[in-house]
Amino acid sequence: MKTFFTKFYKNLFLNRRLFAGLAISSLLFLIGFFFPWFSIIPVVFFYALIILLILDLWVLYSLKQGIIATRQIADKLSNGDENEIGIVIKSLYTFKVDVGIIDEIPFQFQKRDVWFQTTLKHLQQQIIPYMLRPTKRGEYEFGNLLVYVSSPLGLLSRRYVFNESKVLPVYPAFLQMRKYELMAISNRLNEIGIKKIRRFGNSAEFEQIKNYVPGDDYRTINWKATARKGEFMVNSYIEEKSQHVYCVIDKSRVMKMPFEGLSLLDYAINSSLVLSSVALFKEDKAGLITISDKKGAVIPADNRPTHLNKIMEVLYREKTRYLETNTELLYNTIRHTLKQRSLVVYFTNIESLSALKRQLPFLKQISKFHLLLVVFFENTSLKTLSETPAKDVASIYTKTIAEKFVYEKKQIVKELNNHGIQSILTSPQNLTVNTINTYFQIKAAQKI
Repeated sequence: MKTFFTKFYKNLFLNRRLFAGLAISSLLFLIGFFFPWFSIIPVVFFYALIILLILDLWVLYSLKQGIIATRQIADKLSNGDENEIGIVIKSLYTFKVDVGIIDEIPFQFQKRDVWFQTTLKHLQQQIIPYMLRPTKRGEYEFGNLLVYVSSPLGLLSRRYVFNESKVLPVYPAFLQMRKYELMAISNRLNEIGIKKIRRFGNSAEFEQIKNYVPGDDYRTINWKATARKGEFMVNSYIEEKSQHVYCVIDKSRVMKMPFEGLSLLDYAINSSLVLSSVALFKEDKAGLITISDKKGAVIPADNRPTHLNKIMEVLYREKTRYLETNTELLYNTIRHTLKQRSLVVYFTNIESLSALKRQLPFLKQISKFHLLLVVFFENTSLKTLSETPAKDVASIYTKTIAEKFVYEKKQIVKELNNHGIQSILTSPQNLTVNTINTYFQIKAAQKI
């Protein structure tokens, strides 16, 4: 009995309408004190309020379970993406009720305003959707669903507590990966800025003779067929497949820098997952290496159906370290792991020419045996600052320093190109698109 009344008391809440009624009742009693002929009115009003309060209490507790609610959510969340969450709620009351819902979302989101209001009729069911964007990988714990129900009288609210506690892992951006996969299948990659270049391969396996179109390699012109047809004809060959594509991710302190809630490491991880997915779709073999001051994960290139899940599981656990990258260790790891010429996409963040010079001897050695693509990040804050008009002496000084750092990034690209190393200097939000574009260009040029 004690437990029942304790539960009853904890789940009963007084609404503003009741406090407004009590305030009006107090005001009427105050007026009746000065005007005796008016004293009967506050008494009638007060007892009427008490009767309505009892009636409201009775209708709210007339059913043992007047509301059914549950949370619709996937088994895992995608890092850096908008994940849709749904609250399914149904009323069993025979009258229309006003409903307020609190969803106890994980503390990592630091949101205290996840409150939804709606109105439900008898046996009516609604789905209330909302979006969550996690910015860190790891485990996220969802709590209970708290549903507050008010009758049309609106004096009291009854709280229902639904145990929807659940711990969900947040994986690298698999939603982005699926989106790119679907667009690649339906040939709609150009809608998001990816230039999917169609180019026949130059392998030894001949496929067909076709009409020449601008962009075809003139070296493949079939002069005999051209003479017979009277127009240019070219030989086409089946594109080489099963080439090795390795994503190498720098986990050192330079990748700790945040941008729009995500660290540069998370952007690199998300892009690596998408690139691996696209490479497997193109029937290449995808591999992964993570590096910092110590050797991290090493996944040899493969194209088995379960290989992408293996890469995702490894990326889920990767964290930033706080020392500089051991580029010599990276070179040795690549030499011992990669058994054939491969495309090595190295995600890092080179902030200065002096930092590049420390790594350049080993990057040059890697580029002798493999096609090395260095992907590093623009400092978007400095770029914005360098483009902002200066208004005083202090802002001129700040703008000059920002321009110096922006220019130094461009010098890094030039220095890499001078040594035959391809590079991408990109903003974090354009990382995936620019990386996949370059991958398609490399495939079309048969550089691997």
